[in-house]
Amino acid sequence: MANTSSRTLRLLSLLQTRRYWPGEELARQLQVSPRTLRRDIDRLRELGYPIQAQRGVAGGYQLAAGTALPPLVVDDEEAVALAVGLQTAAQGAVEGIGEASVRALAKVVQVMPARLRRRVQALGAMTVPASWDGAAQPGVDPGVLTTIALACRDTERIRFSYTAADGQETSRHVEPLRLVQLGRRWYVAGYDLDRHGWRSYRLDRLTEPRGTGARFRPRELPAADAAAFVRAGIESARPGYDIEVIVEAPAGRSATRSAGGPQCRRSAPLAAGSA
Repeated sequence: MANTSSRTLRLLSLLQTRRYWPGEELARQLQVSPRTLRRDIDRLRELGYPIQAQRGVAGGYQLAAGTALPPLVVDDEEAVALAVGLQTAAQGAVEGIGEASVRALAKVVQVMPARLRRRVQALGAMTVPASWDGAAQPGVDPGVLTTIALACRDTERIRFSYTAADGQETSRHVEPLRLVQLGRRWYVAGYDLDRHGWRSYRLDRLTEPRGTGARFRPRELPAADAAAFVRAGIESARPGYDIEVIVEAPAGRSATRSAGGPQCRRSAPLAAGSA
């Protein structure tokens, strides 16, 4: 017979897998007597789990809905499925839950045994993201997501390699503040210690993030929030264009037609038939 603590965890796991368990069947699963089963049920109730009992010959137990979500107990296969599902949600497959998925994924991976973490990483490495139009989507390593999320939560300085849009690779030392999801892309807003300024980084261009163990006091962000800061950085990086329009019309008419519109630099009117 297993010790009391491990048996209680096993009992909780069984109660979470089925809506209702007959008492005799549940006792057989745990290899205990009905009396021992009742004592284990009472221990779970003392911990705050709302377990309902049905008396009689066909009596049994079920885990009822409570006022708060109790700690969940999952087996190896369930843990891997949970992590993979959270990875998919974090990539934006379901609108509006990406950031919550990353927070949950960070918690799951943090307590996951190494053997299960390797299975999750293998599944992610062998999966190719794509869209219906066949265009490849920029992928983000789940390990990068969870490492950055934990560093933001713990206010821990990190180091990583970053590849800019022009292909130049640099090393960064950053105080990460928040993760931001815009569309199907992830960014981290943080203070760059080497460049002495706030920056935002695309996570699909970021590799080998690692915590330094050094904690920091968060600085004041020069924006309303992290999302606004990232948006402003993206908009400022967009190239501007000067457009010259040559109109085959008298200058007076073209000036009248363009009044109130964008500023144009007018050229001399071309002769009819000119290219």
